[in-house]
Amino acid sequence: MLQAAFALQKTKKYIIQGILFFLVFILIYTLVDGLNMSYPNMIIEYGLYLVILNIILNFVMSFLSAFLLNLSTSMVELKGTEGKGSTFGFFSVFFGILTYGCTSCVIAVFASVGIAFSVIALPLAGLPYKLLSLVLIIVGLIWISKEIQNGKCKVKLSKS
Repeated sequence: MLQAAFALQKTKKYIIQGILFFLVFILIYTLVDGLNMSYPNMIIEYGLYLVILNIILNFVMSFLSAFLLNLSTSMVELKGTEGKGSTFGFFSVFFGILTYGCTSCVIAVFASVGIAFSVIALPLAGLPYKLLSLVLIIVGLIWISKEIQNGKCKVKLSKS
């Protein structure tokens, strides 16, 4: 069934959907980077290599997140149910917003729901947290691929 899901990715609908997902994710990841530290400030503080690495990671994470959502959509089309692995893309974005965002904003949000903690400055403009987000996306891709591969279609047999 995984081959059928991959075949669906080549159709016009999924290509357009994937491009739209990619653009949304690249916007989100770039915006989150900007909220953490602007690229010019990042160059001054850490050097050009970190900016290039962040931009490359943004493209990789956006592509993988878009592919994860496309696989989830194809799973719904093939099996009639959504996979649990598709939520990892959401967790990755949510995790990124919480860790790359303005520290005072994150503390205020958590304090408003009763969670208090101390936050230290993020090393390398949040790069370790971005790598953890990438791991979450990869786990989601592996999970949903296994769900599609080992999934069972709900077929109702009529009593003859």
